[in-house]
Amino acid sequence: MATMQEIAELAGVSRGTVDRVLNNRGGVNDATRDKILEIKKLLNYETNRAGLALATQKKDIKIGVLSYGAGNPFFDEVKNGMDRHLKDLSIYGCELIYRQTRFNLKEQLAAFDEITKENLTGLIITPYDDEEIRKRIRSLTDRGIPVVTLNSDISDCGRIAYVSTDSYRSGQTAAGLLGMITNGRAEVGIITGSRSIRSQEIRIRGFKDIIKKKYPGIHIEAIEECFDDDYKSYETVQRMKLEYPTIDAFFFSGGAVYGGCKALHQMTTRQKFSVITLDDSDIIRDFMQKDVISATICLSPYRQGFRSLSILAEYILFGKQPEEEENMLDISIKIKESL
Repeated sequence: MATMQEIAELAGVSRGTVDRVLNNRGGVNDATRDKILEIKKLLNYETNRAGLALATQKKDIKIGVLSYGAGNPFFDEVKNGMDRHLKDLSIYGCELIYRQTRFNLKEQLAAFDEITKENLTGLIITPYDDEEIRKRIRSLTDRGIPVVTLNSDISDCGRIAYVSTDSYRSGQTAAGLLGMITNGRAEVGIITGSRSIRSQEIRIRGFKDIIKKKYPGIHIEAIEECFDDDYKSYETVQRMKLEYPTIDAFFFSGGAVYGGCKALHQMTTRQKFSVITLDDSDIIRDFMQKDVISATICLSPYRQGFRSLSILAEYILFGKQPEEEENMLDISIKIKESL
């Protein structure tokens, strides 16, 4: 196995310079850095992780996690995935600092400013799609603090990777399922968390595109935001049904499924609805058993949490660049009979 000294001799630099490049400590010009990384690749150099663990144990490695929805089943599972991987990182002295907010720009900005006072080594964020959030992420990445976006992305912010499922494909799948369930004829109400969450907007776009292409008998009557608030979701479903009495199907492209499905469950004595939701939780399983939810598309929140922390930790600890800028996990479909 090659050593740092061998790389230094071939590159014509000091061992300390090689160490700074391989451990992502900065302070090396781009030409020298590229030369060292190329030699590393040619020599098949691998970081001595055991030695690096000893070196980093005394360091203060703080990774911030900024997401939505305290008590939201999806983000609870994301956190579980991160906590599981944190056990693997215990020898490196890593600490996770969690902050969760509602779907609200001001709240996320305030939480961002609060969490970044912690002298973070890195950040994982589900970003609100707004210029002020973009500027704040860019302020971190410009200072060499790596950022991974999770479940939803934001453009031109300098993040090193994005971890999610394919939102467009999820929306397409929801439309395909609804088309099969309804034999291609339905009047649909869409309940989304926020039109400012890019992943949810992309799901709706995928949903619309498949309907336009394959199901001319399916019409979208209304799209409403609930900000992942169950009370708001409950009220929105009731109001939507009053304003659009022909609606006989719903697509939940975000969270707050409990409130919306509770409203629908109260209506099922008068009418049967076709309902497509996202992800797999006890709440969704319960409403499936009650025949309120027809099918759900699972978005692997546990794996999203595990994978996002893995990518960021590998970058911080070992200087390992993500193999893919966009890391899309597989989706799956569940119906009552497969629970």
